[in-house]
Amino acid sequence: MQEKKVKVGLASGLQSRPAAEFVQLANRYSSHLYLEKEGKRVNAKSIMGLMSLAVASDEEIIIFADGADEESAVNELATFVTE
Repeated sequence: MQEKKVKVGLASGLQSRPAAEFVQLANRYSSHLYLEKEGKRVNAKSIMGLMSLAVASDEEIIIFADGADEESAVNELATFVTE
């Protein structure tokens, strides 16, 4: 299991279009992926789960991955949200 704590750098946070792009990126990986904010953990491959977190810019989140490609998944998703 890999995990990485990151600060969201996207101007609009993970809302609407960035959330959809994040989910599309997450679905490229075979690993189980989760995103956590303030103790609430959701499936990172679910747009509804992601939107329920209401992640805003400058908030800290934790990305979790478990599977064959977990390291590359965590690194690429972390890069996406910090840009």
